Amino acid sequence: MRLSRRALNRATLARQFLLERVDLPVDDVVERLAGLQAQTPHSWYHGLWARVAGLTAVDVSAALTERRIVRLALQRATIHLVSARDCLAWRPVLQPMIVRASLTQYRRRLEGVDLEELTALGRAVLEEQPMTFAALEKRLAERWPAHDPHALSYAVRGYLTLIQVPPRGSWGEAGPISGPIAHTTAEAWLDTQVPAASVDDLVLRYLAAFGPAGVKDAQVWSGLTRLREVFERLRPDLVVHEDDEGAEVFDLPDAPRPPEDTPAPVRFLYDFDNLHLSYAQRTRFQTPETAVARERTFTKNGVLPGTILIDGEVRGVWLVTRERAGVTLTVRPLAPWSGADRRAIEAEGADLLAFAAPEASRREFVVGEAV
Repeated sequence: MRLSRRALNRATLARQFLLERVDLPVDDVVERLAGLQAQTPHSWYHGLWARVAGLTAVDVSAALTERRIVRLALQRATIHLVSARDCLAWRPVLQPMIVRASLTQYRRRLEGVDLEELTALGRAVLEEQPMTFAALEKRLAERWPAHDPHALSYAVRGYLTLIQVPPRGSWGEAGPISGPIAHTTAEAWLDTQVPAASVDDLVLRYLAAFGPAGVKDAQVWSGLTRLREVFERLRPDLVVHEDDEGAEVFDLPDAPRPPEDTPAPVRFLYDFDNLHLSYAQRTRFQTPETAVARERTFTKNGVLPGTILIDGEVRGVWLVTRERAGVTLTVRPLAPWSGADRRAIEAEGADLLAFAAPEASRREFVVGEAV
């Protein structure tokens, strides 16, 4: 069966809770989404807000401080937000890829270092108390003074499962909370034990959250390679479709695949939303023209705006700025908006401001120039 680009779009939106918000515990939602990319301290909060009904930032922060959700290097060796369960189950599967990514540029600088001794010392130091990598490097340099301390700490973060602990990434009544980028081991931070997942399990979880999708898509999402044999092994239990270009896309038999004419509401996605980062080609949610226009909105200091979905496609960008006097949401079109589109964006934007700054005395909505 051939699935159009629009049909694939609606299937993913359904699984990512972007057709209709859900009322589920935060850790359950994070698991159903197969994690959220979270290298920024707080923008991923908006990703959950776009998907969960009645959510407050304090609710999310509580799940983080209660250790039901955690931030650590996982897919693509990038910091992700996942449940405590998935942290423990997924890290062993992804570990070889993370080690390669962590040590590629530093391996020569580690010659003469006993890696087992290094990771043992790193574990002991970080389990004594959470600390920043700068502080860890000072401790490691005491043992290996002739070696690059940055290379030493990168080896530790590759071989050990390190959690980025609160207050970093948490949120209080007055807004986002800053804090040192401190780490400890997953074993010290989490008191639960979960069996390691298999690579087959990981692929099935990917399809549940992002399917229908192809082999290269799963590889882009996970950072793993050579997944063709996994898909072939799973093929008897999957359904296989073709996309508009005739390429195979795999899916779970009972996963939702809404009709392509299913309405899709306006949604604000955060800067590193996995909706955009989990496919080999990013055309499922944006056209080549809007992709080019979006790139022009990236700032020189690396700040990426969020994206606005209209009818399931990227047609605008947004950015929240905080000042002492209040908070401003600025939106900019990447493609023409109808009057109904603009009204829906204003309504969704008002809700976003209420979520992002419930304490603010002034909330302002600004429509900037088209890109």
